[in-house]
Amino acid sequence: MIRSELIQKIADDNPHLYQRDVERIVNTVFEEIIDAMARGDRVELRGFGAFSVKKREARVGRNPRTGESVEVEEKHVPFFKTGKLLRDRLNGK
Repeated sequence: MIRSELIQKIADDNPHLYQRDVERIVNTVFEEIIDAMARGDRVELRGFGAFSVKKREARVGRNPRTGESVEVEEKHVPFFKTGKLLRDRLNGK
């Protein structure tokens, strides 16, 4: 499912809301998650999962094409851990 499909589904399920308002709500939710993670905060959606940021230390990597050693700088990457309810539902429990 992509963002536009999510917006359409919510708009279809809530005919009393205008589609532009639903789009604004969905975009606001995603922006708040992104902003919180950019600050280094953890975002937990109970039953769904938790978004956090993990730090990867600088290291020496290898170029797979040439085999040459390459310095890889430190970076922060997004991480998602599923909630128990989501895991159970995916596994048919």
